[in-house]
Amino acid sequence: MSSTTFRYIVRVAGVDIDGNLKVAYGLAKIKGVGVTLAYALCRKLGIDPEARIGNLSEAEVKKIEEALANPKVLGLPDWMFNRRKDYESGKDLHLIGSDLIIAVKRDIELLKKIRCWRGIRHQLGLKVRGQRTRTTGRLGVTVGVKRKRR
Repeated sequence: MSSTTFRYIVRVAGVDIDGNLKVAYGLAKIKGVGVTLAYALCRKLGIDPEARIGNLSEAEVKKIEEALANPKVLGLPDWMFNRRKDYESGKDLHLIGSDLIIAVKRDIELLKKIRCWRGIRHQLGLKVRGQRTRTTGRLGVTVGVKRKRR
C-alpha cells in the first residue's frame, strides 16, 4: 500500500470497483470471483485483504489482474476454480467476466443440443435443478390453483 492518493473508483479486470470497499470484497464484485478466491489471491500476492481497494498502488492492481488472468500460477488448489475439467480442453480453468458468461451459454446450448433432461428444461423455460413447480416459477397472471369440482 505504497500509494499516496486514494482513488474512489478502481478498474480491475474491466470492472469499476468502489474504492471504499475492502480489497477482498471489491474483488468479489467481479463476475466469477467470490470472497473465498479473493482472500486466497490477496494472501498469495501479499496484499492485505482488509485494506481499502482505493489505497492500492497501480503495481498492486496490475499484480491482481495478472493473478486473475491465470490463478493456477499462484499455486491455488484446483477446487477453487470455477471451470474444472473443461469440456473442450480438459484443463482446470478459472474464467471471469464475459468469458464466464459465454462459457455458461455454450454449456446450456450443448445441453439443449444433446436433448438431455436439463437441456429440455432450459428449452421449456422451466426450473432445472429439481425445485418444485406446482406453486412457484409461474409466468403470467396465474394466481390460484383450480380445484376439481365434486
